[in-house]
Amino acid sequence: MLDRLNIVKQRFDEVSDLIIQPDIIADQKRYIQLNKEYKDLKEIVDKREEYILLTGNIEEANEIIEDGSDDEMVEMAKMQMEEAKQKLPQLEEEIKYMLIPKDPEDAKNAVIEIRAGTGGDEASIFAGDLHRMYTKYCQSKGWSVNVVDFNEGTSGGFKEVIFEVNGEDVYGTMKFEAGVHRVQRVPQTETQGRVHTSAATVMVLPEAEEFDVELNMSDVRIERTTSTGPGGQSVNTTYSAIKLHHEPTGIIVSCQDEKSQHKNLEKATKVLRSRLYERELQKKMEADSAKRKSMVSSGDRSAKIRTYNYPQGRVTDHRIGLTLYDLSKIMDGDIQKFIDELQLVENTEKLKESDVF
Repeated sequence: MLDRLNIVKQRFDEVSDLIIQPDIIADQKRYIQLNKEYKDLKEIVDKREEYILLTGNIEEANEIIEDGSDDEMVEMAKMQMEEAKQKLPQLEEEIKYMLIPKDPEDAKNAVIEIRAGTGGDEASIFAGDLHRMYTKYCQSKGWSVNVVDFNEGTSGGFKEVIFEVNGEDVYGTMKFEAGVHRVQRVPQTETQGRVHTSAATVMVLPEAEEFDVELNMSDVRIERTTSTGPGGQSVNTTYSAIKLHHEPTGIIVSCQDEKSQHKNLEKATKVLRSRLYERELQKKMEADSAKRKSMVSSGDRSAKIRTYNYPQGRVTDHRIGLTLYDLSKIMDGDIQKFIDELQLVENTEKLKESDVF
């Protein structure tokens, strides 16, 4: 293990020198990449120091015990060795997972799209519930959430809502939420008390930086319209809403959240760039899937990933078979337990496939 850690330390020293070079600082793309690498390597280098200290304590204690000339020192050495040996397995396990190669997309911000599926008005209400759940979760992490575009349902919620989340390692956390979410409950409009099943689809895209994907604005037709509210009525008379048509792919992106046309154009362009980037990643993921079938992040948007059962107060994640009987807290944004378990499964899969050890 120390050999691998020494290689990391060598790379850390190289990156430490590179990020202070004027030509690197002048190259924004390279500088951002190296800064991120520096931060990731620093965490492993700190663990390396812990590992060296702990194994050094064991060696030192062993020498004292073998010498045996001082009974009191031998007793202290035995205690020191016992304590170090208890800590070592946990530390080695942490280091193993840290040495798994990271997906460079995980550090990015994310664009999240929620669309009501089967179930009519109830599906729109559920899409609104999911948006509220994610907003509360993201805010609890200290991330910022900004709505890009929305289409309200006739009885509340959203037929569609698109929002961007900015923060640290957002995509690597939220990517597990992509897929079909199913809800089982009695709708407010149901007079017979029957449980209905509705669904909403969640898409999570890594937010593309300008240098991630080439977007030629000459390929984009920009349509300027007035913003609309529920039922299609105009909510203002200025042409602030933006609709982008990407001619080569047929992708259409709308944004009417801001009063400023310029800000709406900026947000819509960001989403368009992310969708184009996601298409490239999807091709790569499909190619990779021939080599690897991941249980938790296959990228299949049609996969039913989670069921929210209101009568029983439970939420079940079908990918890992985890059921939690804490529905109200979960809908209030407490989804960390699911994300932790999904990340653990993914890391375990990666560990089996990698040549870390």
